[in-house]
Amino acid sequence: MEARINKDMIIADMLKIDVGIAPILMASGMHCIGCPSAQGESLEQAAMVHGIDADELVNVVNEYLENK
Repeated sequence: MEARINKDMIIADMLKIDVGIAPILMASGMHCIGCPSAQGESLEQAAMVHGIDADELVNVVNEYLENK
């Protein structure tokens, strides 16, 4: 079974699944991956703060995970 993420997941938990997700998030404009709020913030919350479409980002990350 392959790993998948969703927009309700905490960013820190996503990075535990695969650290390769970090460059994807940073490339989308989330440069604060290591900041304290990322430890307790969901992908959807972080996307909203950064003006990013959370659903689109979920699709990009899941595509990365599927193609590893």
